[in-house]
Amino acid sequence: MKNILIIAAFLFLNLSLFGQTPRARDIGIPFEGDTGKFNAITDVAGVEVGYSTLISGQGKNIRGQGPVRTGVTAILPRGRNNNPVYGNWYSLNGNGEMTGTTWITESGFLEGPVMITNTNSVGVVRDAVLKWFVKTGWYKEDFWYTYPVVAETYDGFLNDIYGFHVKESNAFEALDTAKTGTIAEGNVGGGTGMMCLGFKGGTGTSSRLVKIKDTTYTLGVLVQSNFGSKKNFSIAGVPVGQELKDVMNYEFKAPPSYNPGDGSIIVVVATDAPLLPHQLKRIAARVAIGVGKVGGRGENGSGDIFLAFSTANPTAFSREATTKVDQLSNDMIDPLFNATVQAVEESIINAMVAADTMEGINGNKAYRLPHKLVIDVLKKYNRIKSD
Repeated sequence: MKNILIIAAFLFLNLSLFGQTPRARDIGIPFEGDTGKFNAITDVAGVEVGYSTLISGQGKNIRGQGPVRTGVTAILPRGRNNNPVYGNWYSLNGNGEMTGTTWITESGFLEGPVMITNTNSVGVVRDAVLKWFVKTGWYKEDFWYTYPVVAETYDGFLNDIYGFHVKESNAFEALDTAKTGTIAEGNVGGGTGMMCLGFKGGTGTSSRLVKIKDTTYTLGVLVQSNFGSKKNFSIAGVPVGQELKDVMNYEFKAPPSYNPGDGSIIVVVATDAPLLPHQLKRIAARVAIGVGKVGGRGENGSGDIFLAFSTANPTAFSREATTKVDQLSNDMIDPLFNATVQAVEESIINAMVAADTMEGINGNKAYRLPHKLVIDVLKKYNRIKSD
């Protein structure tokens, strides 16, 4: 274990030298399960992720001027190919929004990208997606209709949310810059101004490789993490929030209606396993277990909304032909449930590890998760052996 910690320290130093943000495993936090090459949702072949990040200004909030701490995230299930994927969704607590979900449930298909932004920017991003479809020729026919999927979490404690700073161009940027491979985490995209479990939150991702019979499948997760009360914060079963209850607490004047735990989390799960819509509903429901492991309780003031899709069956969608599809047996699906829980847990912690301390409107501040203190707490509870 001492050698593992030395390697973690070496990786942390080298990541810093090259300007990359450390991840939870880099600082020594233990997780279960085998990851893909990038330990990201982009390990699922074809999935692309892009961001637009808006950070400007400081001090007193002047509506319409800032400070600005917000952005947009885009997830393209098959990149820039208009080929719908099987999908479904689940709401743990519905104090939030994800547009387009009624048609996903009704049709069984996710027909385009998934966008994530702040609460007040859902409309402009939705409209921008439609314009992007026109601009890029996403639909070849003259007559078409679609329902863009746009989800949100609230960044109004750090961001001038009623200044409406997210524009059509930001949605275009997130879509046009989407890529595979390594993707940024923390204070990026729609996660820029988010807070989580008593510390700075944001965007995080992870993946798992799952062997079922003779086939290895990939499951990846991306979260926009803005939820939870510090008192419930847990890593690897250790009550980290309780141990750090007097350390680096939020600095802001809360409104009378605020309760610890208010916030939201959006989770997108991608897999290349051949799952049908009813099975993807089951995958989306298991996201709640991963959220619960780190301290989420689905509080009244939280919008906890999850979507899952499968990139298998690329010929499933047709407006004219009868198609044939592959389906994984329900009796074989448990490893994917387990992978979902593991990847959600790690994605949330990755978001917190990567996020930097952020001061926003009126001097409101959310502190970065203190890496060394967290490792010390995990050692105290013997989740990591001391040197």
